[in-house]
Amino acid sequence: MSRRRVMAIVRKEFREYRRNRYVLVTMAVIPVIFLLQPLVYTLALPAAAAVPLSHRHELLYMLGIPALVPSMLAAASVVTERQQGTLEPVLTTPIRGKEFLLAKALAPLVPAIAVSYAVYGLFVIIIELFAHAGVASALVQGPLILAQVIFTPLLALWSIWVGIAISTRSSDVRAAQQLSVVGNLPMVALSTLVAFNTIQATLGLAVGLAVALIVIDRVGWRVVSAMFDRERLITGTR
Repeated sequence: MSRRRVMAIVRKEFREYRRNRYVLVTMAVIPVIFLLQPLVYTLALPAAAAVPLSHRHELLYMLGIPALVPSMLAAASVVTERQQGTLEPVLTTPIRGKEFLLAKALAPLVPAIAVSYAVYGLFVIIIELFAHAGVASALVQGPLILAQVIFTPLLALWSIWVGIAISTRSSDVRAAQQLSVVGNLPMVALSTLVAFNTIQATLGLAVGLAVALIVIDRVGWRVVSAMFDRERLITGTR
């Protein structure tokens, strides 16, 4: 596998992101939605809410960001190039299928992780500065920070494989993105249920989910690689 060829595609994707206003809006709007809801709620909490809040895991709600943001980018990655006519010149070069897929995965993965961590950090700073005494310490717990750090890339990578798989089979960008979001809603729902204590968070559950996501991400790479058909992508057949 050639690192040079992979990075060439990644740089090309980054240039497309900067030129595409819709991509920039998508990367901004979804994180803002996930930031404002818990922020408004938390800042309005009285100091007396600190004790019950310490038994909940509401910041896990923000794991919806890495589950959705990269899926929108990945879902548009292949089908957009097909519509613009830029896919065939790329696929007729010596680049290997796995190199192409790896580059298409890395391009949305890097900004998605950066945005997720930045939004989480911004939330923590704001509640530390402006929330009532005890509320910030009840919310910002070591295990929850660790969970955010670990699960953000795992969820982002899973959503990317879902998005790329759909993108390789789609002929319309909006339809691919909508299907990708639907495909990732179960992960968003799971993190939300854990955040609001509908599903009890335990160490065993966290370890089990992390291991499951690692396996799923590996399997997703293999499945998407198996789906990759240069001739079909160039001709546009399904």
